[in-house]
Amino acid sequence: MVIEIDFNSDEAIYVQLMNQIIMGIATSRLQEGDPLPSVRQLADTVGINMHTVNKAYSLLRQEGFVTIDRRRGAIIAVDVDKIKALEEMKENLLVALAKGCCRNVSRSEVHDLIDEIYDEYEIDN
Repeated sequence: MVIEIDFNSDEAIYVQLMNQIIMGIATSRLQEGDPLPSVRQLADTVGINMHTVNKAYSLLRQEGFVTIDRRRGAIIAVDVDKIKALEEMKENLLVALAKGCCRNVSRSEVHDLIDEIYDEYEIDN
């Protein structure tokens, strides 16, 4: 797994790390049961503080993307609670769609964009 951090980004490093792991899961580069590097190993590899990696892993655990075991470390464990996931997506989409409406983005353009993104993930649902 290759993690690339943009140190010039306004986005917090732990958020970038979380998002890249989530994208890895969505694109099947990371599978259920795959181990993530240890906090120390990832921090050294990427060149960031161990506390930053620990924060990202903890938040990924809270969101149901990983489990953390003292012996095995962080393991990909996708939460299957679909209702919770849909509610979270709705909250995130409300603002994104409002911004799009303010910029005259049409419903069909939004649908096309969603189809394009889903095609990247090769979701069979």
